[in-house]
Amino acid sequence: MPVTALHHFTIRCTPAELPPLLDFYTRVLRLEAGARPEIPAPGAWLYAEGQPIVHLFAHLATADAPPQPPTGHVDHISFRAHGLREMRAHLRALDVSFAEAPIPGWDIHQLFLHDPRGLKIEMTFWLDREEEPWEDAA
Repeated sequence: MPVTALHHFTIRCTPAELPPLLDFYTRVLRLEAGARPEIPAPGAWLYAEGQPIVHLFAHLATADAPPQPPTGHVDHISFRAHGLREMRAHLRALDVSFAEAPIPGWDIHQLFLHDPRGLKIEMTFWLDREEEPWEDAA
């Protein structure tokens, strides 16, 4: 059985890091906080079109379980997105820095930004599916 899509990813954080991460993923990326099982640690499940794709897990450090370092091997997380022109305006209005990366020879345009812990986020737009002209990259 082949892999067909990203199901979710989990970001470990401290309880103090949870509010800015929740704000970033809901306000900036516009995911929606939703139902989450009763897990004995603070956190949130963030949804896109009914699918919980980002899990925030605030690790509670104890003497038996010290804080765990962030995973160092992940370079970035990519989200499929639409509405390139509107997303640019949204990020600028929020004063969120981002870089643009058109893919030469492909109808793909990417935006790269970082969450509050520094995780690189890629948003991939398929230009042949965009409703509005997208050429205004500046």
